[in-house]
Amino acid sequence: MTDMDLVQLAERFQSEDKCRQYLAELRWPKGIRCLKCGGDHVYRVQTRGRFECAEKSCRHQFSATVGTIFHDSHLPLWKWLLTAYLMCESKKSMSACQIQRTIKVSYKTAWYLCHRIRAAMKDASANLLSGTVEVDETYVGGKVRGKGRGYRGNKAMVLAAVQRGGAVRFAVEKHADRATLHGFIRKHTAPETERIMTDELPAYAGAGDNDTTHETVNHSADEWVRGDVHTNTVEGVFSLFKRSIIGAHHRLSVKHLPAYLDEQAFRFNNRRNPYLFRDTILKLIGAEAVPFAMLIRK
Repeated sequence: MTDMDLVQLAERFQSEDKCRQYLAELRWPKGIRCLKCGGDHVYRVQTRGRFECAEKSCRHQFSATVGTIFHDSHLPLWKWLLTAYLMCESKKSMSACQIQRTIKVSYKTAWYLCHRIRAAMKDASANLLSGTVEVDETYVGGKVRGKGRGYRGNKAMVLAAVQRGGAVRFAVEKHADRATLHGFIRKHTAPETERIMTDELPAYAGAGDNDTTHETVNHSADEWVRGDVHTNTVEGVFSLFKRSIIGAHHRLSVKHLPAYLDEQAFRFNNRRNPYLFRDTILKLIGAEAVPFAMLIRK
């Protein structure tokens, strides 16, 4: 049972006042406090959808959206909430074109809105992986006429590490050399990690240490599983991401690839979270503004 479905969303957020009330409940779960003095004697200014501090020395007025990315937006709050719901609940993501058609805005507005939500989904304080961790690399990019399937000159390399039964971490890198792969593994796995599983790529050799075993499967010899040694979990994550490109986005720029990976990681890491919608909105409330000029900068 999830905290929100599409029918509940439509029923609950029929007006801007109801959207603001929901944001206020999430932002101040223990009661509304003044943003200026921190006082808890606050009353609602009914006619303006704002709050006012009752302290005589303060009298500060504020709203539930002040200091959040919702505040400087001309979009109705229900469009923000609906887009956040569609992005976090769609396994294979949702394109800006689909958002444009769904909430009736321009493509530019839909594209910017989606990127602001993706930026909020980024987990800057991600915990290290442990236990059994699968690591693999894949290449994202289209075909080039006259080049074979193995051509990678136009592709970006994506690394992924997945803790079995746990979270995923992504990175976009240029080369699958030893320093890059080992650096990625050290960055995202805890010292107490028990097992690291990869394919037979020589650059992975030595990925383990005294208390971490490194086990491989030989894909070139058609070996995909040996007992419980495999990289099927991380390959499944890559497959889901590539299906989102083919089925929803069709193509991605290398510049924005990390943002789409952040979105994919957020959904995967919250796949068992029954309060996914609520937690997505909490991320938006605490997110920093992303200027449009920064997104289109070359």
